[in-house]
Amino acid sequence: MKLKKFLATLLVGAMTLSLAACGSDGSEAALEGENVDSATVGNKDGEKLVIWTLAKDLQTFAEKYAEENSDVQIETVVIEPADYATKVQTALNGGQTTPDIIVGEPQMLEDFYEAGYFEDLNQAPYNAQDYDGQIVDYVWKVGQDSEGIQRAISYQITPAGIYYRRDIAEKVFGTDDPEEIGKLFADYDKVLETAKTLKDAGYRIFASDAEINYFSGDSAWVIDDKLNVNQSRLDYMDLSIDLYKNDYTAYANQWSTPWYQAMAGEVPILTADIQNYSDDSVNVWDADQFEEATKDLDKTEVFAFGLPSWGVLTLRDNVGETSGKWGVCSGPAYGFGGGTFIGISANSEHKDLAWDFLKWVTLDEDTAEWWIEKSEGDTVSLISVLEKHKDDENPVYGNQKLYSFWQEQAEHIDYSKVTRYDKIINDAWGAAITAIKTGEKSKEDAISEFYDVVESTYPEIKVER
Repeated sequence: MKLKKFLATLLVGAMTLSLAACGSDGSEAALEGENVDSATVGNKDGEKLVIWTLAKDLQTFAEKYAEENSDVQIETVVIEPADYATKVQTALNGGQTTPDIIVGEPQMLEDFYEAGYFEDLNQAPYNAQDYDGQIVDYVWKVGQDSEGIQRAISYQITPAGIYYRRDIAEKVFGTDDPEEIGKLFADYDKVLETAKTLKDAGYRIFASDAEINYFSGDSAWVIDDKLNVNQSRLDYMDLSIDLYKNDYTAYANQWSTPWYQAMAGEVPILTADIQNYSDDSVNVWDADQFEEATKDLDKTEVFAFGLPSWGVLTLRDNVGETSGKWGVCSGPAYGFGGGTFIGISANSEHKDLAWDFLKWVTLDEDTAEWWIEKSEGDTVSLISVLEKHKDDENPVYGNQKLYSFWQEQAEHIDYSKVTRYDKIINDAWGAAITAIKTGEKSKEDAISEFYDVVESTYPEIKVER
């Protein structure tokens, strides 16, 4: 058997897969000829607001805003993350007056700020500084440039946690208490110890060996223009390799059919060969083909997944009969993943309307209340609403009070670890880990190649081997 290679890029955002998109009217100049996901709502004769976004959430916000503001027309254009930065750069550098609203994920924002794409929200009439203290601290700071000027705000927080099966925890560890289970993930050594215990009991700790990715690294990749490969990065590499080589996971690729299926119950234990595409008779991206091709393999149940707070929505849609049997605990470090940060384009000719929309999405309590209900569990960034819902119990997670848990996790997030270089460097480090664990390269050679990638991609970064 040979595994059919999956060639499409999977892009997962906070809550929903982003869709390729293109605009109309004023946005056609930058996006002409593309596959598009563009929606226009509201009064066609009203003032028009054009939004470019990475995640489809803002289409939902726009529809609600148009319902409440009958004199406004809003066009929302959802663009694939891989294309988004280039399209914004092309439009704004070309002097295009649309879009009016632009967004960014944390790793994009530094470059966007320095390029002058985002309006200064501290100046009149916005006076965003007056809202300081109303948004969770790390999210507020992500929206500031190097001089502390507010440029963007997000409606959500995205701290990471370990989602675990309470019923398996009771059987193997004698407790399902989140604080006690959190101790089993306190550091990388404990994770390996926990993985061995679970395997001996007939389970697997994770579906994939990438579930600790959100908790990797305790400092920035680049400090004072120097590459920083500290001990925690090396320890994370060793952990990933050990999980793989000791068969502590179900060998499922993240976001593939078996990865999702592991949330609902038994899944086949895939082999390392299958995960490495050396056997292409098993298509892990096609549920029916996957089921037929793996029917004779040994089965297991998976204990845990590592995901940001938006993972509650992912599991909600996939847990099936295990609903109510889940809990969430802290991981070996404080981390976060994703988040949509919204700002006003410096070129916009509708800045007053754009600010009204931005405020309504991020700073309005009624909107935050509506979004909690509409999204069925997204974790908003507005502190007053988080406090109001801190005792809400989530039935999927054994009635755990998740809003208070996520708020507590968010208090410890260190945003200074995020740099503009993270996407490329993280991908290169992940490629090095894969090369080592599969035996393609020695550890020394894989790390050397990692250094080569960083040096060739970012010549301004000093690399000490």
